[in-house]
Amino acid sequence: METSSLCTALPLAFLLLLTLKLFSSWFKQPKNLPPSPPSIPILGHLHILKHPLHRTLHSLSQSYGPVFSLRFGYRRVVVISSAEAAEECCTKNDITLANRPSTVAGRHIGYDNTIVVFASYGEQWRSLRRVCTLEIFSSARLNSFLPIRRDEIKRLLLNLNKRASASGDDFTKVELKPIFWEMTFNIVMRMLTGKRYYGEDVTDAEEAKVFREIMSEIVEYAVSAYPGDYLSILRLFFRNYEKRVTWLRKRSDELFQNLIEEQRNSRRKICGGESRETVLDHLLLLQEKQPEFYTDEIIKGLLLVTLIAGTDTSASTMARAMSLLISHPHSLERAIEELDNVIGQERLIEETDIAKLPFLQNIVLETLRLKPPAPLLVPHMSSEDCIIGGYDVPSQTIVFINIWSIHRDPKLWDDPKSFRPERFENEDNGQCKLLSFGLGRRACPGANMAQRVINVALGSLIQCFEWKRTGEEGMNTPKPLPLEAMYKARGIMARIAEH
Repeated sequence: METSSLCTALPLAFLLLLTLKLFSSWFKQPKNLPPSPPSIPILGHLHILKHPLHRTLHSLSQSYGPVFSLRFGYRRVVVISSAEAAEECCTKNDITLANRPSTVAGRHIGYDNTIVVFASYGEQWRSLRRVCTLEIFSSARLNSFLPIRRDEIKRLLLNLNKRASASGDDFTKVELKPIFWEMTFNIVMRMLTGKRYYGEDVTDAEEAKVFREIMSEIVEYAVSAYPGDYLSILRLFFRNYEKRVTWLRKRSDELFQNLIEEQRNSRRKICGGESRETVLDHLLLLQEKQPEFYTDEIIKGLLLVTLIAGTDTSASTMARAMSLLISHPHSLERAIEELDNVIGQERLIEETDIAKLPFLQNIVLETLRLKPPAPLLVPHMSSEDCIIGGYDVPSQTIVFINIWSIHRDPKLWDDPKSFRPERFENEDNGQCKLLSFGLGRRACPGANMAQRVINVALGSLIQCFEWKRTGEEGMNTPKPLPLEAMYKARGIMARIAEH
């Protein structure tokens, strides 16, 4: 009888304490909060955590304005949907909003929120950011890995040409996202460790298979919305989530530790026939000089975040760019004409050619505008009270910047829903309104590398192959359907295949 009463009393006591906490926070809240839609007791607005969240938040901004607030369980959220307010966040309130909210994925996969993406603002984050900027993504470091990028792009072209020859058809069908994922994964892995994990010359087939599967799942969990992050009791209903991210942390940690131990025993790896120093080599050298900072855990976190940030986002952008071009033949023809006039059919496009190909650059910019790879960026969190858009934003508020909404704002963009690369040809080219890589001190440090890979890979595919849609249906539907296209080789591929 006593046990039964206790089982009944404990949940009631928990709900009472939670209700008192919520009411207490509501009574203490500032008077000039951003407007908010009606909420559900206890849950707040958690019921709107549906995929794709950026579209739901965009719809709410049409009713409640460019700065509005939500309540996800016990956590207050403010959503920014205007360029002016976003700029205010990343300039006037840059330091105040430089923190990150703690999440289950960040604690487990992100080494207790210590990797550069999840880490809150402070000395640890500044040191990690400095390492990323100077030791991984500096111009000198990226230039040293040019042969890797060039080799992997050429391998992609040769692989497509081989598949087309084997099919015997006039046009050959290909699914776009996987080929870009394989290319970007190999580029980043070879930069980091000297290993190839896709295609021919795979360093270790079994290791590669496991690594690919683990990293693909980590990307999925790292960007997913988890209700348990906002209301602890909901973890009882989503137990598999935390179990899975705990397992992923254990397996990925083992894989990266094995890479570190292997690299310690052999500092030099062969990359494309050349002996080159990898990022991991360099980090291990720094570890010898500063062992108190460059611990194995810090190094594993740097490898993890570089791999996550450098693969899926770039692969998605390239697949979407090809999709948009194939769906807009006029833009594709103009890109072909520019490449043929500037580069010709005698040699492949190089990174040094990008500056001479403005329309190609505009295609990439317009793809990033219309289909940003991270529509809500990584959420910020206020370290103290601040003002955004004239509204009070209390300390410990999570701030989402909905760049998907900003990139489709008719006040900023003419005909914003249309794919028009030529819009960037005007003097007011709108790049200051383009926030695909973030803004301020938490902007993506790998933007330079991503733009190099995307521009050259996209230009190479346009230069070397003819492209068309698989059928009459549009390729740009919001549904997660396989992204397929038809292609056949142009004259330049015969010369590339001979060498």
